[in-house]
Amino acid sequence: MKNRFLKSILVLSTVLALVNCSEESTDAINNGNDTAQVSPSDAAWLMNIGQDILIYPTGSVTDVGGNVIGSVVFIEGTLLGTIYAADGTVLLENVDVSPYPITTLEQLAAGIIPGSSETLLPPMPESSAGVLPGISSDSNIPEPTSSEIQGVSSSSEKANNKSSSSKAKSSSSAKSSSSTKSSSSNQPAGCPNIQVKGGASGSGWATRYWDCCKPSCSWTENSGGNPSRQCTNKGKTNDTDWNNGSVCDGRGSAMTCTSQIPFTVDGCDEMAFAFAAVPAANGGSCGKCFQLTFTGEGHYNSTNDNTRKMKGKKLIIMATNIGGDVQQGQFDIMIPGGGVGMFNGCASMGWGSQGEQYGGLLSDCEKETGYSAGKYASCLTEKCNKSFANDEEAKKGCLFLATWMKAAGNPEHNYVEVECPDVLKQRY
Repeated sequence: MKNRFLKSILVLSTVLALVNCSEESTDAINNGNDTAQVSPSDAAWLMNIGQDILIYPTGSVTDVGGNVIGSVVFIEGTLLGTIYAADGTVLLENVDVSPYPITTLEQLAAGIIPGSSETLLPPMPESSAGVLPGISSDSNIPEPTSSEIQGVSSSSEKANNKSSSSKAKSSSSAKSSSSTKSSSSNQPAGCPNIQVKGGASGSGWATRYWDCCKPSCSWTENSGGNPSRQCTNKGKTNDTDWNNGSVCDGRGSAMTCTSQIPFTVDGCDEMAFAFAAVPAANGGSCGKCFQLTFTGEGHYNSTNDNTRKMKGKKLIIMATNIGGDVQQGQFDIMIPGGGVGMFNGCASMGWGSQGEQYGGLLSDCEKETGYSAGKYASCLTEKCNKSFANDEEAKKGCLFLATWMKAAGNPEHNYVEVECPDVLKQRY
């Protein structure tokens, strides 16, 4: 540990020296300042979290265009830090930047790999635990102002009265249950036979997002050689060039396939299937499946008639993405119109409004109806039909939230790892 600490300090000293030697070093932003711009020649660590970002020793975090998107606060004397969004929300904690390459905006603009003269390649992380592509839309959930008002966005709506405790905890920490024996859940007629695998289990809640970005699990090194499908052509054409970059970082055309919308099967009304982002901290979750059994309660004091109608329903999800802002027990379900979150690759889709950045169309409906839960479904149906009028597949996925999920925001669940059913594997 001491040797690693010394090495980190030497690296930090080198980066700071490069910054200080820059003619424009006076433009470097102070730690925590999210408004100033950085100099193109300032040295920074290059990291990928669904898009490339630059982390500066002076405290700024930018995209590869030099636009400040947040800040980093390092633990004194180390290269461990916490990355914050521009509004102060914690995005990533205990990030060790020392393994990441050092570069500048000038080098990136010239297409130079840090430490090389070759053309810049897409980021190739060693594992999904170390790099966090696909940050989901669920990073900023405000505290409700009243237990009577369902004023919390169903999927991480940003609020002006943001509190320091906005990063709320799961209703129950995820529990390991490796001793659980494989068994068959009680299945309604027509539903696939779901086998409990004996892995992770616990309780938590479901949120939603659809950012159109290339899924983290579409990078082969994140998926153990079994990548999730990716698409081009507005999410309609399968793409097997796994090195194709994401539309969200401007270095490729790979994006989420609209075929990965939530769905049901005939004769199986109380069970549905979907793809989701899981906590990045878990690592190695690509292709794993979990059964979520809804309790009828809503997270963040959002229990209402809609969440109660979800009681007993089961959603089988397959992990195709990871989120640095997804917490233990939380599953961020891929639902068109669910909110683009931090990264928006949907601009080329030709869709209409995607609603609130954090929470999507349902969040719009919550506000427009004065948080009257009985009006959410009809409002959301109207918005889905309008926003996805030219994309029947995406519209169907959007309407899933209004119909099968009863327009319920942040429904709580108990979850258990299961064997992946064929109906999901065929779409993975």
